[in-house]
Amino acid sequence: MQPISSARHQFPPEIIRQPVWLYLRFTLSYRDVEELLAERGLDVSDEAIRRWVLKIGPAYARNLRRLTPKPTATWQLDEVVVSVQGRRMYLWRAVDSEGEILDILMQARLDKAAAVKLMRKLLKKQGNAPSVLVTDKLPSSGAAKRELGLSARHEQGLRRNNRAENSHQVVRRRERKMRGVKSPGSAQRFLSIPSAVHNIVNLQRHLISRRTLRFIRAKAAAQGHLATAAA
Repeated sequence: MQPISSARHQFPPEIIRQPVWLYLRFTLSYRDVEELLAERGLDVSDEAIRRWVLKIGPAYARNLRRLTPKPTATWQLDEVVVSVQGRRMYLWRAVDSEGEILDILMQARLDKAAAVKLMRKLLKKQGNAPSVLVTDKLPSSGAAKRELGLSARHEQGLRRNNRAENSHQVVRRRERKMRGVKSPGSAQRFLSIPSAVHNIVNLQRHLISRRTLRFIRAKAAAQGHLATAAA
């Protein structure tokens, strides 16, 4: 677990951890988090919160990914249009059969090269290939699979990749809260970091008991504290 240093900060690590967690866990703006802290007697500016998220957020996400279990062998891929200063961009997303976000990638195209780039990134990050690949009917996904020589069974069709499509809902809510995205790089950052937080709290509440829900929430909170442990 990579330690996160809070050196040269005015506030102690316990104070810094809370606004970073609030911003990454919930669909809040920096000013929303500022007001929540103000109600608790903490005078922290939204700009300070933004700097904390940008500074320790990536390390936080890396630590959380080390705590998440190995994904299932069924991967679902999907893409959604994101407007970046009026420019049409595509957010590619990969999840496993349990809805765990494997990776996201902002790209300018939907062609084979874009699909190959995403799949190569996935294979390098996960360290293994899937046994089943589920996509929509986008031709570039099948072309990328053939180019990389993957032996996975390829399933295509309407609603087959529903888990990946539903995973975009969080993106849309955060996109509206931010009132647009300034650049592809900033979109990649503000989406990839919250994805790691989403994975530890992702659950099907209608399929579990209240007791199990309390256990999972407590475990997620413990993982969050461990991932943000200061040096």
